Amino acid sequence: MSQTKALKVRVTLFCILVGIVLAMVAVVTDHWAVLSPHVEHHNATCEAAHFGLWRICTKRIVLSNKKDKSCGPITLPGEKNCSYFRHFNPGESSEIFEVTTQKEYSISAAAIAIFSLGFVIMGTICALLSFRKKRDYLLRPASMFYAFAGLCIFVSVEVMRQSVKRMIDSEDTVWIEYYYSWSFACACAAFVLLFLCGLALLLFSLPRMPQNPWESCMDAEPEH
Repeated sequence: MSQTKALKVRVTLFCILVGIVLAMVAVVTDHWAVLSPHVEHHNATCEAAHFGLWRICTKRIVLSNKKDKSCGPITLPGEKNCSYFRHFNPGESSEIFEVTTQKEYSISAAAIAIFSLGFVIMGTICALLSFRKKRDYLLRPASMFYAFAGLCIFVSVEVMRQSVKRMIDSEDTVWIEYYYSWSFACACAAFVLLFLCGLALLLFSLPRMPQNPWESCMDAEPEH
């Protein structure tokens, strides 16, 4: 592999490493979406919530702005209570997801995210093995694994987006407003980096194309 191509591969792998870190942060944190109810009495407290793939956290916030009819922002101080979804931990409760039949959505999003991490692990193993001499061909399956990981992250993001939309539209919940938070942004950034850099790594790891019409790939001089 030429020095120029090796430099491109290293830069691409660094971007993939950033995408892996962002994907890990998105999977383990619970700030994918923030929900807030409609506020009618401004001299009381309201309960906002934020959740991720594994658990949901609610916070009881004291209203300070009488003109604001929403609960929040979530960063305001208040009593916080976090619990894992019941289908992940039967000993704890999360009525929001159980009542509105969000179980299928949350399980699907979490399972797809786990598949994404599995592809990341397999891609990293291939990339580490490719650093040995004459094993540059392992960069090709590594690139495909990283691209598949990015696609899984995208599907998980879309499932979570549909889950939030269904929750807001449901008549069984008090939530009327929502916005996506920093964990969701990390997942979107991870999808872009893993998918695009995976494709770029595949292109960089392909053998050199013939430079002349009469030269075949097998006859081309090997790169050093």
